[in-house]
Amino acid sequence: MASDYTVGDLVAEFLAAIGVTTAFGIASVHNIPMLDAIGRRNTIRFMMARGELGGAHMADGYARASGGLGVIFSSTGPGAANAVGGLIEARFASSPVLHITGQTATKFADRALGTVHDAYDQLGMMGSVSKAAFRIRSASQAFGVLTRAATEALTPPMGPVSVEVPIDLQRAAIPRPAALDGFSLPLPAPRPPAGAELDELAARVLRARRPMLWLGAGARRAGPAVRKLLDMGFTMTNSLQGRGIVPEDDPRSLGGLHGNGMPAVTAFYRGVDLMVVAGARLRGHETGDLSLKLPDALIQIDVDPLANGRTYPNQYFVCGDAALALEGLAERIAGRFAPDPAFQSDFAAMKAQARDEFLASLGVYASFPGQLAEVLPKDAIFARDVTQNNTTWGNRVFPLHDPRQNVYPVGAGIGQGLSLAIGAAAAANDRRTMVMTGDGGFFLNVGELWTAVQEKLDLVVVVMNDHGYGVIKRIQDSTSEGRRFFADLQGPDLAGLAALAGIPFFRVDRADGFGPTVARALEHRGLSLVEVDMAKVGEFPAYYPFNQRR
Repeated sequence: MASDYTVGDLVAEFLAAIGVTTAFGIASVHNIPMLDAIGRRNTIRFMMARGELGGAHMADGYARASGGLGVIFSSTGPGAANAVGGLIEARFASSPVLHITGQTATKFADRALGTVHDAYDQLGMMGSVSKAAFRIRSASQAFGVLTRAATEALTPPMGPVSVEVPIDLQRAAIPRPAALDGFSLPLPAPRPPAGAELDELAARVLRARRPMLWLGAGARRAGPAVRKLLDMGFTMTNSLQGRGIVPEDDPRSLGGLHGNGMPAVTAFYRGVDLMVVAGARLRGHETGDLSLKLPDALIQIDVDPLANGRTYPNQYFVCGDAALALEGLAERIAGRFAPDPAFQSDFAAMKAQARDEFLASLGVYASFPGQLAEVLPKDAIFARDVTQNNTTWGNRVFPLHDPRQNVYPVGAGIGQGLSLAIGAAAAANDRRTMVMTGDGGFFLNVGELWTAVQEKLDLVVVVMNDHGYGVIKRIQDSTSEGRRFFADLQGPDLAGLAALAGIPFFRVDRADGFGPTVARALEHRGLSLVEVDMAKVGEFPAYYPFNQRR
């Protein structure tokens, strides 16, 4: 008897079997069989993005907020190309995203015959921006390719993985794989560091008196071990992507104030006799293109051997899972480590000074992080785009308490925040979600606002409106003698836009109204729009590195 079960059915059932409950994307001529199967099964919520770029960012935001796999379905050719920007950001962020795209029929693929959406070397294009890329070349191998792709996306260092499914194979009848019953991905266990490596790490720590941790996204699961080390006498900071591993209001943590452009912090580093960097890249973007002076006694822990010495030189490298390594370290030095008794109190005083100096540089916007902290729930997801406010206080001093709250463009691309936030809101469950974006970034993908409307998401969108590209203007001030070409924007009236979308609208026109206005928006369950009229609140002051004397 012929099977009426197809590869399209397999894709839908496979995703459900590995725990996917939400996917994003665009319906297209080259993915209809797969999406038809998802619709018929009705076990996965499919959120219709307005474009593949937005859908890819949504899948990324969903992965970050949920801790699971994000899924994006794109069209073929131009549609797959539209997803590229989102896949690049997911690669920057090491987000586990599974990108499933179609392909022209197998007999036409790679022959340049001009069939619909037939891009030159689509697989090569996907491979250039993804951690890995695969094509299903026969119906019989579909299950294996999907398994390999999802496993690869979720294996550290995680990242986006693309799969092409030719349209003829999507319709191909196959026997339903019996292995789908009770199926789970063959994910490798976290890589334990070698015992000898941990012994050497412990020996070096025991010789230190003023040790610090620098934590990145690879240490997100290390919170319990980190707290043990802090209780023993360590202090810590984190990369912007590693925020919230320990609540950032802890006096032993600098959070995002990790030193670039902060004299109090860089001066303190001179007295740190050991820095242990765990699961962090020490990105040039966050260290002033590696100009930030870190302690010479630097040890690096990373699951990826390629991280060894990639940015800053180290005196020792431990290859393994950061959480396992830090837990092993804590076990080995418990009851034996004797820190400088004044180290943590000196650190707390330095943190207070650095925070005060940083806030003082923000002019009229200095009160904004405190106002927001008073009204935004502690467990809320705080999504951001690239703006002056987010580059400064949003990334640095607004306190986060959990890694899954932290959603922002790691690659510093403008216009990604709204779509990242939509994906995060889809994963939020009972948590609230807020995104702070500038008018330039908001208008770049404003059509995705209607994705949030259609899906009835609970999301507060805050637009810091300075009627232009404020970040670009600062760069032009610094590098082009203040000539601000092509940085002013005309955009739609935001109150009118909110009315068109049928959502509540609020406006902030003075500095002390920021927190209370966001609080009013939060009283509404659903989508709302808040405009901060920066022309009325006041000009955002020049910030590091644009406020340095020449």
